[in-house]
Amino acid sequence: TAVPMPHFGAVLPWSRFEEISERLRRAGTAFVLEPFTRYAGQPGEQRTMFLLDPSGNALEFKSLRHPEHVFTA
Repeated sequence: TAVPMPHFGAVLPWSRFEEISERLRRAGTAFVLEPFTRYAGQPGEQRTMFLLDPSGNALEFKSLRHPEHVFTA
């Protein structure tokens, strides 16, 4: 999966990620990368999605199952 570069990223609480991704879907948001899970079962397990802001800047929203591993891949 090709991650848009450069991009701005924001980390969300695990419990909020699905709620926000569903809200974006209902609003008709066009995702660059649909919400998906990376590194399942590993310390850096995360949910992530990419979209563009109105100016075309890539935005990443992610949530880590274990936030203490934010820089673990």
